Amino acid sequence: MKIEQLYTGCLAQGAYYIESEGEVAIIDPLREVQQYIDEAKSNNAKIKYIFETHFHADFVSGHVDLAKKTGATIVYGPGADTAYDIYSAKDNEEFKLGKLTIKALHTPGHTLESTTYLLKDENGKDHAIFTGDTLFLGDVGRPDLAIKSDLTSEDLAGMLYNSLRNKIMPLADDVIVYPAHGAGSACGKNLSKETVGVLGEQKKTNYALRADMTKDEFIKEVLTGIAPPPQYFAKNAMLNKQGYSDFDVVLKKGNVPLQPDAFEAMANYESALVLDVRTQFDFVKDHIPNSIFIGLNGQFAPWVGALITDLEQPIILVVPEGKSQEAVTRLSRVGYDNTLGYLEGGIEAWKASGRETESLESISAETFAEAVKKSDVNILDVRKDGEYKSMHLENAQHFALDFINDNMNEINKDKTYHIHCAGGYRSVIAASILKARGFENLIDVAGGFGAIKKTDLPTSEFVCPSTL
Repeated sequence: MKIEQLYTGCLAQGAYYIESEGEVAIIDPLREVQQYIDEAKSNNAKIKYIFETHFHADFVSGHVDLAKKTGATIVYGPGADTAYDIYSAKDNEEFKLGKLTIKALHTPGHTLESTTYLLKDENGKDHAIFTGDTLFLGDVGRPDLAIKSDLTSEDLAGMLYNSLRNKIMPLADDVIVYPAHGAGSACGKNLSKETVGVLGEQKKTNYALRADMTKDEFIKEVLTGIAPPPQYFAKNAMLNKQGYSDFDVVLKKGNVPLQPDAFEAMANYESALVLDVRTQFDFVKDHIPNSIFIGLNGQFAPWVGALITDLEQPIILVVPEGKSQEAVTRLSRVGYDNTLGYLEGGIEAWKASGRETESLESISAETFAEAVKKSDVNILDVRKDGEYKSMHLENAQHFALDFINDNMNEINKDKTYHIHCAGGYRSVIAASILKARGFENLIDVAGGFGAIKKTDLPTSEFVCPSTL
């Protein structure tokens, strides 16, 4: 028996490769599927099944492409409705994989078709569960993404309570838990940084698995503090239901070198968005006018999904040397398939052609602190709501980067804003978007709140009402 977790940090997502006696099952594959095909081939094995735990909202799964290339059967849980051929498993149905058995446990709640796959070893002993977004380490999946006219998030939360207690908690404590996500995913509230655990530990430490918790208490706790889902979630879920373009086609179309003349023409006449994926330090120093920064060195794909509202938006890239294929691939993981090429030679080629660049003023936290002490400074905090509530600068204006497109009317183009996030990545994203929308008086605070806290500027902390 071979089990391999293939974890992708940018998406905080775990796919799984399971092999026995030359037969392979893949669970929740990424969009680029050649890695699974190559591994099976290197082991003289054949991919037999592609198990999907649910219709993913946070990324486009590779199940359709992988089935086309291997002939493997796509398996979803009960009630899954797709535009392509699948096998819809019945609750408790078993699938043979070499000497192993994989049992489908229907666990609705995160979504209606959500299914946990229980792996039994060659002796029939329960070995592991692949829980998708039903159970994370430290948390459970949010139950507000699959709302229908006749269902509420409370209804789904109640289903999730039943699924956890009737299907998962009765399993033995030594069963290994393999979730679909870890910390950083928007599919839950407080996921652990660990990506593999055991069920017994979750029964002791996961708030959602408390033995004495009533259904009403569970519903209240699981729904409290959930941020609104990113705008791309519903669109990705639909792609996973209906199918999508072949990844090979998307990569071939997008990984095309463009000379500055062609690059500029696409931006001007084809309304292509110039997306700069270098580091925030490179962007601050030099960038193409009206370009948007979202760096590959951060949570690139989720931020693209949160901020670029149209999946069909034509995109052209400014990339570090040798990173064009990676950028196109990571865009496709969240459904952005309309990349048209990248600037060959990068920003240096742009400047060598005689074209202008712009810069963004960026100052240290110490310089920022001195400016605040000397005069009234407009401070814009673009961290998430929870981060801001935990601790923030006095008199700082706040809205989360996630919702910057909805909040631009809250700031004044005639004023100068000092922008900060937690570490300096998100503030440059925010500044680039504002700059492209005509806000010129922007100053980035390098190092973000992490650096600002080391100065003597006064901060305010959120006080829980229960302590008042």
